[in-house]
Amino acid sequence: MAVYRRSQSGGRRILIVSYHRVVGDFTGEVQRSIPGLLISQGTFRRHLEEAALAGYEFASIGDAVDVMAGRKVAKRDLFVITFDDGYRDVYRYAYPLLKQMGVPAIIYLPTDFIGTNRRFHHDRLFHLVQVAKARRLRPYFSALPEPALQLVTPVLSGSKTPSESLDDFIGEHPSGVLLDVIEALEKELGGGPELLPEQGDVMDWDEVRRMARDGFEFGAHTLGHTVLTMEPLEQMEREILESKRAIEREVETQVQHFAYCNGWYSDDVIRLLRTHGFRSGVTTEDLPNQVGGDPFTLKRKVLWENFSLGMLGDYSTALTGCQLDDCFMMLGMSRSVPGRRTHLSATRVANSLLVRSPLPLEEPT
Repeated sequence: MAVYRRSQSGGRRILIVSYHRVVGDFTGEVQRSIPGLLISQGTFRRHLEEAALAGYEFASIGDAVDVMAGRKVAKRDLFVITFDDGYRDVYRYAYPLLKQMGVPAIIYLPTDFIGTNRRFHHDRLFHLVQVAKARRLRPYFSALPEPALQLVTPVLSGSKTPSESLDDFIGEHPSGVLLDVIEALEKELGGGPELLPEQGDVMDWDEVRRMARDGFEFGAHTLGHTVLTMEPLEQMEREILESKRAIEREVETQVQHFAYCNGWYSDDVIRLLRTHGFRSGVTTEDLPNQVGGDPFTLKRKVLWENFSLGMLGDYSTALTGCQLDDCFMMLGMSRSVPGRRTHLSATRVANSLLVRSPLPLEEPT
């Protein structure tokens, strides 16, 4: 399968993998965090070892772009490690391991969060939904607006997990609505410091600079972890340009690579990246990268802990190998979610604004 995939890709496989949080205690952390963002330090180490045993060469994102463009020739298949969001877990648990093993990586930063105590909208919403579930919130007898009901009702009724409901919700609403829903849920739940998740803290600039001095690269990931295809053109450009400038100012390095939030992009987003001097943009489309392909639609395989768990709940070398070799995709057992999107219209944005729902006379059955 590896040989077949190599021939399909133009002679070399260029596998770009994406992680979010590398944690010391997966079993404990998964009880309070979005599961799909987590991988244990032990499993992460095994991924690196498996990739090396499979014959991959660890490479930077710039090297991968050069090989795709024909500016460099790779003697082996390339394995590129990326991290989204700049979680402090990466500094605590991934950075020492990568440094010890001599493996390069790039971390994509949403710069408005770096060096603050803020938490990402997705982490705050996940936490609030869990609190609402624990407190047995009755959404139809609350003053919650319609978008908030859309998020919490499937979870409280048992028809979706918090992660499933959150994925669907974030895919339909711009950042402004996410923040309004956070505020509405916090108000409905009575406020208090316990409504802000303890976990999910991000790196500060000193930690970023320390990693940069050791050769790790940083790319832009917007200012506020913003899904650009849901924003007007002026905001798109600000998110792209100002996040690039912030990293260049703080780290004193040139920023050339970008990660699309949610993996979503459009021709307008790509045009802005080219205009402002970027060399690449990474998606979350789980497809092979092609030699000669577009560097602004780079494909990535998003990995987390359970992708390597066997039937007995322990680490599976065979399963990890299948993931790295795209076995499930090639056999038609999984599919890639497209990242190319059309922009959310101004009318739809307006219709997404919060409108308080009237209280029903009785709770629906």
